[in-house]
Amino acid sequence: MTLISDAIKEDHRELESCYDQIINSPDADTQIRFRNQFTWELARHSVGEELVVYPAFEKYLKDGKEIADKDRAEHQIAIEKLKKFESMKPSNPEFIPTIKSLMDDLSQHIKEEETHDFPALEEAMSASESEKLATTFSRTKMFVPSRAHPTAPRKPPFETALGLLTAPIDRIGDIFRKFPKETISPNPSTE
Repeated sequence: MTLISDAIKEDHRELESCYDQIINSPDADTQIRFRNQFTWELARHSVGEELVVYPAFEKYLKDGKEIADKDRAEHQIAIEKLKKFESMKPSNPEFIPTIKSLMDDLSQHIKEEETHDFPALEEAMSASESEKLATTFSRTKMFVPSRAHPTAPRKPPFETALGLLTAPIDRIGDIFRKFPKETISPNPSTE
């Protein structure tokens, strides 16, 4: 089974991979496909953390509420930048600077989570609890919005209710977006 820290790290590596493809590709079509994949991954990851992981921080860690609140604030900034980026075309002069700014913020957030937050959480819970949390996190990501919604509430239960309403609309939009063929995406057959 997978521990929650491993599930989170896997998502982080996927985001970094999409970012590298966006930055390093001279081809606008590839950049658009990976922009869409990056958006899809980050939106689902953020909501999954906020619904599943941050409540676990609050439950298991002495300073968990402070950690969760700080991470929620960082997510809010990232989601605002993602909202701006998700509809940009590579021809926009702000395309690369916007994704770089977003990734700079995310890189710091990822480093803090991987070096501090998740080791503390893993130490505070059993491996069985961590595995259950990873399963819940993975399942939750299947039902949450796949686009940025910066004005949405950031804490359950409001976030949960709004997510259930917006996720189907996001999924319909995903049908018409291009995604990389070689990665798992919401619509891998889209050209």
